[in-house]
Amino acid sequence: MSQAIFEAMSRVVSGRDLPAEPNGGDGLLHGRIRLRQPRRGYRVAIDTAFLAAAVPAAAGDCIADLGTGVGGAALCLAARVPGASVAGLDVEPAFLDLARENVALNAMHGRITVIGGDVCDPPPEFTAGAFDHVMANPPYMKARGADPSPDELKARATVEGRATLNYWVEAASAAVAEGGTITFVHRADRAAELLKLLEWRAGDIVLCPLWPKEGQDAKRVLVQARKGAGGAIRFAAGLVLHRDDGRFTREAEAVLAGGGLDLAGL
Repeated sequence: MSQAIFEAMSRVVSGRDLPAEPNGGDGLLHGRIRLRQPRRGYRVAIDTAFLAAAVPAAAGDCIADLGTGVGGAALCLAARVPGASVAGLDVEPAFLDLARENVALNAMHGRITVIGGDVCDPPPEFTAGAFDHVMANPPYMKARGADPSPDELKARATVEGRATLNYWVEAASAAVAEGGTITFVHRADRAAELLKLLEWRAGDIVLCPLWPKEGQDAKRVLVQARKGAGGAIRFAAGLVLHRDDGRFTREAEAVLAGGGLDLAGL
């Protein structure tokens, strides 16, 4: 994505008013990122940090963050890769307001832009194949059979509506340039569905399980593909998140402290 386009997008949103209420204060990357989010209901999980860590971005790259929510993944990536720019897309006005406040709170104006829009009908900036990388953290549950949270915001963030997984993959593929990567974090029991949707749009696909503990089934997976590549699917060894005593493993702790996660090397 050209810097001129990114700067134009930034000017569109930078003058909007920030939310008046703080809505709680939390941190990511061991406090390097300050985060305001709802006190109850939807809350940023560690999935956010692992998604951002897995994107192979470099200084000068522009990254699209589909379903940016309150901006957690965008902020983590921008903190890890100085010189990278992130454009976050979300359909929920309450999250957009908080994401813009978090951008200001972390002095990331000029590097992170937050835009309102739906992955079912993305804004023009997200359809031109202009991003070097795309990351996405879509709702994990299908509408059929889901037991949604009584909190309306959390329910919309965690249960698919009109934007089913196919729309998310299609939007990611449209936004990324040839040779760029698409990275998703999702439920392990939907990995096969995600791989099927990706494999005819991209190649060099890597599936990386996130094991809660040694010997336990993975609940989350990271899936990364490269647009225009022809390589087959590879299953990485994955990453164990917790020791038996509940503490994070050394590898997981390194990511949560702000390090990268090279899926190709796992």
